[in-house]
Amino acid sequence: MLPFEAGRHALDAYRREYETNVLGTLDVTRAFVPALARDGGGAILNVLSVLSWASLPSEAAYGAAKAAEWSVTNSLRLELAEQNIQVTALHVGRMDTDLIAGRGIEGAADPADIARIALDGVERGQLEVVADDFTRQVKAGLSLGIKDLYPQLAQA
Repeated sequence: MLPFEAGRHALDAYRREYETNVLGTLDVTRAFVPALARDGGGAILNVLSVLSWASLPSEAAYGAAKAAEWSVTNSLRLELAEQNIQVTALHVGRMDTDLIAGRGIEGAADPADIARIALDGVERGQLEVVADDFTRQVKAGLSLGIKDLYPQLAQA
């Protein structure tokens, strides 16, 4: 839903997504950092999305919030490194969750597989885990230019 559509309803969707994905990430991190720091460090895994890097009009509020959460994750990574706290970003595309249930989306990843990939990445000290081919493809497209990332704009 675009912010200018459907009046207040669209703006409420943006607020809800921002509060959940950005402020929620900050709240959870603030709750755990004192214990992690007291124990000499640890790891935080923030679950992001391929929509951190690319937008879909039908998921505009979610994508904007995930992009902001990615920025927050990068800031937390820098801020918490001195306390020996690793902050890892997990970027994933289609995953078989309630978020996509009933939408007829094919090829969604098993959440258990994604969890294993994410935890393996954290264990290896990766700061960013790109969990699937679709997300790797989108990430690679970021350096190509806007019309490569959004081919429909090339015809506009």
